[in-house]
Amino acid sequence: MAMGDVSRAAATLRSALVGRPMLRFDAPVLIGPSPQAGRMVEAVEAKGRHVELLWDDGLVLDTKMKSKSEWHVYRNGAPWHRSWDALRASIQTDDFVAVCFDAAEIETYRLPDRQRHPGQGRLGPNLASARANLHDVVDLLLSYPDRDARLRDVMVDQHVMQGIGNVYRCEVLWAAELSPWAHVGDLTHHDALLIVNTAARMVRANSGRTRRATTTHTSIGLAVYGRCGQGCIRCRETIRSQPIGRYGRVLYWCPGCQVRLDRRQPAEVREMDPHPAASQFLNELPWRQVG
Repeated sequence: MAMGDVSRAAATLRSALVGRPMLRFDAPVLIGPSPQAGRMVEAVEAKGRHVELLWDDGLVLDTKMKSKSEWHVYRNGAPWHRSWDALRASIQTDDFVAVCFDAAEIETYRLPDRQRHPGQGRLGPNLASARANLHDVVDLLLSYPDRDARLRDVMVDQHVMQGIGNVYRCEVLWAAELSPWAHVGDLTHHDALLIVNTAARMVRANSGRTRRATTTHTSIGLAVYGRCGQGCIRCRETIRSQPIGRYGRVLYWCPGCQVRLDRRQPAEVREMDPHPAASQFLNELPWRQVG
């Protein structure tokens, strides 16, 4: 497979899969854990001869392509152009199925995260379990060693709590009306209780479901995730999105009602041009993005 073909394959997969709940994943010979139904692909990248897909929980599927390797995208129910014998991986959503044929290697791994390194301590409680001690999670939030860490980043640190991916952190922060730029050191005990109880309720309510929902007020069942440019169901302000961190995970939030504990610097929120489109353009410039 030529380099240009790898890039085209990534672009096609991006259009078909990003932001859509996965219904099913199959890989006859997979090294690593399988992505779980209900998770969403957030990014697809071409890296040399590799096509990598990133899910919202930080799991990455790495497909190493060779001369006869191909990614195809079909409408559900449409016939495939290659045989089942060449199948290496398939990802199904409501509308499409993406199929990888004849890849040299199929492997999954977790994004490297210094805070999740085994040497950093044991994992926190899994919020999906009814036996999880939520008081322990509250204590871990309130005693987090880096008091200046952004709350949005601490929420996906598995040493604090397990079961929270990018979708849930966006939805929980919106439900709690907390700014994604809040610092964990600014949380009150009430804030920590609200975050943990809301997160546990959402995770458990969606256990076993392939299509996650945190509200009944939108067609996709989510308040902010995947709804950039649409009106907030609570305050009608336009929902924003921004890639954050080293791997560009897309954060969704409402700038109208998620303002509690906002710790951005004035330069991050004030623009000389008052037009909202100009402000959004300036905030999305790579050198203006907050890590």
